[in-house]
Amino acid sequence: MISQNFVSTEWLAQHLRDPGLGLIDASWHLPPTGRNGAAEFKAAHIPGAVFFDIDVIADTSSGLPHMLPDPVAFSSAMRKLGLGDGMKMVVYDALGLFAAARVWWTLRAFGVEDVHILAGGLPKWIKEWRPLEEGEANPQPRHFTARLDHSFVASLADVRRALADRSAQVVDARPADRFRGEAPEPRPGLKSGHIPGSLNVPFVDIVEHGMLKSPEALAKTLASHGVDIAKPVITSCGSGVSAAILALAVEEAGGKVAGLYDGAWAEWGGRDDCPVATGEA
Repeated sequence: MISQNFVSTEWLAQHLRDPGLGLIDASWHLPPTGRNGAAEFKAAHIPGAVFFDIDVIADTSSGLPHMLPDPVAFSSAMRKLGLGDGMKMVVYDALGLFAAARVWWTLRAFGVEDVHILAGGLPKWIKEWRPLEEGEANPQPRHFTARLDHSFVASLADVRRALADRSAQVVDARPADRFRGEAPEPRPGLKSGHIPGSLNVPFVDIVEHGMLKSPEALAKTLASHGVDIAKPVITSCGSGVSAAILALAVEEAGGKVAGLYDGAWAEWGGRDDCPVATGEA
């Protein structure tokens, strides 16, 4: 164990065959990359892993990308993946640290307490010449009880309220040029800019070589972007993926996360009733 939120490749290698381990490949790629997480999983994954597709295990009726599903749908998806109550969950992805944070956050939101991220992810595992397998997973179904903890999720109304009464800082993990409104959004139909009153901590500033920076470095980075970790933080981004990395960073730095804005810029930037600011925070 590296911290409450991470396990090392050494730890995973020693516990790979534990019957109570639920190993999850959460690989997901931005559409412009042309990469497909499910196809890559079939070609090579850590032995015993199952593939968690954030675009499939989602509320697909919302019109927004990979929104949290309802508890009934989530329980069904987990059961089919062979991920059950009482298991120790370990999540990794093909980029080191990207969508693994989103699945880590999702599992915690639905009541899983024993969930961790593989530090360095699949790239570190491969670099160390550790075993891989190919093909589809064939898990045995297990019972999973989903209990959604609403404190993990911030709605549009929660964001508006936090900005109005300053009960929490709203922090956006998108790249700085998108936050400032100088670069177009990758999803069509969205305005450029940011939520007025929000701060910007690009996720590339908190991840280094596919791993989260140290707690001390994270605290310095957050402070340099105007974030006071003594005050609650609502995290946001383009569609709720890098917002989870930011939530992880805030926790590791000793701060408190008051929720992840699940609609993120995909919701805010697509609505006529949501104001948009440009330039620096």
